[in-house]
Amino acid sequence: MKKRKFGLALSMLLAAGTFLGACGTNNDTEDAAPAKNGEGDAFTVAMVTDVGGVDDKSFNQSAWEGLKAFGDENGLEKGKSGYDYLQSQSDADYATNLNKLVRQDFDLVYGIGFLMYDAINEIAQQQKDAQFAIVDAVVEQPNVASITFKEQEAAYLAGIAAGLATKSDNIGFIGGMDIEVITRFEAGFVAGVKAVNPDAKIQSEYAGAFDKAELGQTIASKMYSSGADVIFHAAGGTGNGLFKEARDLKAKDPDRFIWAIGVDSDQSAEGIVEAGGEEKNVILTSALKRVDNAVLDLATKAMNGNFPGGDVITYGLVEEGVGLAPVNEEVPNKDEINSTVEEHKEKIVNGEIEVPVTVE
Repeated sequence: MKKRKFGLALSMLLAAGTFLGACGTNNDTEDAAPAKNGEGDAFTVAMVTDVGGVDDKSFNQSAWEGLKAFGDENGLEKGKSGYDYLQSQSDADYATNLNKLVRQDFDLVYGIGFLMYDAINEIAQQQKDAQFAIVDAVVEQPNVASITFKEQEAAYLAGIAAGLATKSDNIGFIGGMDIEVITRFEAGFVAGVKAVNPDAKIQSEYAGAFDKAELGQTIASKMYSSGADVIFHAAGGTGNGLFKEARDLKAKDPDRFIWAIGVDSDQSAEGIVEAGGEEKNVILTSALKRVDNAVLDLATKAMNGNFPGGDVITYGLVEEGVGLAPVNEEVPNKDEINSTVEEHKEKIVNGEIEVPVTVE
């Protein structure tokens, strides 16, 4: 299989501008000419979510924002003649939903998340004329483009923030499932913490699910109770439980020093809580995985006749596919964290630091 890394400098600029436009009223969409496929019809694209759902405030939602940005940029509307999604309630829905989108003649169909591997692999062999893309897995089929990320690089930067922010030197990591994608997050996070705070203790636990917020809250409660004051999650919807626990603890004790770190997209909105009559935010920062940019970039390539079927496209710091969200203004040493993050980011980009992909 060929393996290539696509430069995203121009695409990221376009994506950034498009995404900002998508957040407000887009007055240009009505005048935009719809994108065309090879037959002269509008180029259509759709995605199937995993069980986390399209509004998981994380991975699936970021992918959907990428599709909406592609639609806005190319004069498309939500629906069968533009861009759309199908939500999966269980893994039994994956193959059915993929087939349904192919039958609706979408030009490109995304499977969002590694959980879609078996379904994409199966349907791609049955629907050889269809074009598929999968996020966070590698499917070796000529009509499937595989999107992967250097999660460890974003997590490393989050680890630096955690290692410098902590007062107890006790830090937590909550993973969704014990798989390579998530262990890369853990490996990078641990490396980042240790790079700036070698004496810190790191508690790690895997929930075994991406859609169990109550389980995430239970794990977070245990970690905070055992002394952790910063916890990072890479657990999809399960991580929402971390945020609830942090908000609850802050509301109960406004003076408590407590932080949570989000993942995939900037999850700072999930940290807002009223504590002691004031509005606080318990989100320290978020490890960004720009699924939206990757989805937009690949859809644009496919629309322009450059669908990278059979290839693996990897997005890291160099490609601006991962990063770190702004550090919370309430963090006492925010300036120190920002300067240290930038220093290490530059070293990763120029090759001075190679972030590990396994904890070992």
